[in-house]
Amino acid sequence: MAEAVAEGAREAGAEVKVVKVDDADPDEFPSFDGYAFGTPTHCGTMSWKLNRFFNERLIKYWGKLRYKVAVAFASSGGLGGGNEMALWSLVSTILNFGMMTFGVPDYVAPGVTLHYGAVAIGRPDENSLKACRLLGRRLVEHVRVVKAGLKAFGIA
Repeated sequence: MAEAVAEGAREAGAEVKVVKVDDADPDEFPSFDGYAFGTPTHCGTMSWKLNRFFNERLIKYWGKLRYKVAVAFASSGGLGGGNEMALWSLVSTILNFGMMTFGVPDYVAPGVTLHYGAVAIGRPDENSLKACRLLGRRLVEHVRVVKAGLKAFGIA
């Protein structure tokens, strides 16, 4: 899923770095314009590794990632696996850190949308991967809008 999000972002012209949470360097985060956070669903929330990353490693940038845009994606083992709840736990964390996020109301196939982020049930199928690529493209579009707005208003 992460590679599909990255593919969509690259298609939109972005430079992309894909990193597993264990290898993520929080000190790099201020230099990035946007983030796509992905997680396996764990008891209806983000994984404990990602939660620990936010709470123990990225915490020093609490409130300092203003004007950064972030999106979420998640996977679960089956229907009722908690993907939507996991996305909400990520969206809540994104907002609490001061980042911005957005909804994507587009349908990539009948009944397949990504309002809160992209999801997969089990191994990602082609529609889940299409949703991930769309999420990556939309992330780049929103980053460009935010950066242009900041420049136009002399904020950054």
